Amino acid sequence: MKILIAGDIVGSPGRTVFAHTAVRLRQQGKVDFVIANAENAAGGRGLLPKLAEELFAAGADVLTLGDHAWDQRDLIPYFSQNDRVLRPGNFPPGCPGRGWVTLRHNELNITVINLVGRVFMAPTDCPFRAADEILKMIPPGPNVIIVDIHAEATSEKIALGRYLDGRVTAVVGSHTHVPTADEGMLPRGTAYITDIGMSGPKDSIIGRELEPVLKKFITGMPQRFEIAKDQVILEGVILDVDSKTGRAKSIKRIREQAG
Repeated sequence: MKILIAGDIVGSPGRTVFAHTAVRLRQQGKVDFVIANAENAAGGRGLLPKLAEELFAAGADVLTLGDHAWDQRDLIPYFSQNDRVLRPGNFPPGCPGRGWVTLRHNELNITVINLVGRVFMAPTDCPFRAADEILKMIPPGPNVIIVDIHAEATSEKIALGRYLDGRVTAVVGSHTHVPTADEGMLPRGTAYITDIGMSGPKDSIIGRELEPVLKKFITGMPQRFEIAKDQVILEGVILDVDSKTGRAKSIKRIREQAG
């Protein structure tokens, strides 16, 4: 089976290119299951319930989040209504929502785990220990297990990939909006990439209009960062998974242009 994992969806341009790409790839039979990081879907900060529904209607099976999970307060009650929207599983106990979900798809269990990093990020619980605890709760047997590690530091993401190698199907990094060229198979059979990139405007600075970001760097003065609009693309990966064993056979980067 083929699994599409789309990089951070940024604002309206990101939602549009995600919808067009997910629908087309499904119609062409190129993907069977779709995961997307949606933590920037609402104007670049967080996710709203109506936008989650829009992305599900467009073809998403699971949506993951990250450090902007709480930016839109309207999303908090939605967690109890839809367990296919995940917030990082290493947020402190008592937070709304959940950090993992298992769905049945074509007689195969697919588990998606969402984690957030700690290096150069806001304080949270240990993603390594959280991953161990979540894996204990997944029933044994052939399972596809996908981990989205939303983190800043490449070293932390690489370390988690190595830590989980052989125990999960794939570890994919998100958050930086810039795809890395290190996709491949780790020694014990886990597919890995440090960052899957961004679904949004490429003619930008990580999804934002150029001038305000440049002014912020040059002057240090506060600026309003609007979402850019040009050269909209979807970046991510397609996993080829053995549907009998749940093991990854390959991981391939993709970049699809809007239109």
